[in-house]
Amino acid sequence: MDWEGRRESENVEDRRSLSGRQIAVGGGAGALILGLVIFFLNGGDLGQLFNQIQQQPQGGGPQVPQKINPAEEELRKFVAVVLADTELVWNDLFRKMGKRYREPKLVLFRGQVESQCGYASAAVGPFYCPADEKVYLDLSFFEELKTKFKAPGNFAQAYVIAHEIGHHVQKLQGTTEKVHRSGLSKRDQNRLSVRLELQADFLAGVWAFHAQKSLNILEPGDLEAALRAAKAIGDDRLQMESKGYVVPDSFTHGSSEQRIRWFRKGFETGDLSLGDTFSLRDDEL
Repeated sequence: MDWEGRRESENVEDRRSLSGRQIAVGGGAGALILGLVIFFLNGGDLGQLFNQIQQQPQGGGPQVPQKINPAEEELRKFVAVVLADTELVWNDLFRKMGKRYREPKLVLFRGQVESQCGYASAAVGPFYCPADEKVYLDLSFFEELKTKFKAPGNFAQAYVIAHEIGHHVQKLQGTTEKVHRSGLSKRDQNRLSVRLELQADFLAGVWAFHAQKSLNILEPGDLEAALRAAKAIGDDRLQMESKGYVVPDSFTHGSSEQRIRWFRKGFETGDLSLGDTFSLRDDEL
């Protein structure tokens, strides 16, 4: 991915030098499964998730300065450039719709972080908090993406950021509120969660389409890198790896095939009108 030398966003909030109160998620392997299931955020009830985390034993103590790894500086710059690219695209698309795009903040943290949705550990993965309109990212996740999930490459990392920004777009368009106020059963809420996630993947693809058109960011192999990332975090694949079997009714993010298909649809068309997953039957997703 060609990114060096472009504008860095001013909306990056760097909290890596602070260490918040310790969060003991508890449960050993169960905590790992929790982190995988909610991977990439968080179409379900984010507040409920963090409340569950907060109920676990926690250690107190003030925030203390932590050293920042100089090797992360280039990665921080990359994140700031990608965020700026999302601002460029979404400001333009919202303007064409006659709307104003409210730019979100992106918070870099290490280990654990406090948001208006509650406290979270890095095990949650990157997430968007609708309450404060901020994306939260521990840069160590990108190493996991490369090694654990076999999805290396800058464009795979950009896909992660663009997906979370997609959740912000959903917040601005009122989609998130409608889903969370639905009052449905847990099973039906999970179905809506899947639709939120697939739509966020579609919106990430729409961003990539327009970023390529205006900035020519892609290099050979970049699209394949993003598709590998989408495949790696499908519910079916995560459940198979963690449990050894798949329970489709418990999906919250969509299968690998669905995530790939919706990202690709956004990337190939760039047409926001084609991303209304809420109008489709389940077998059409």
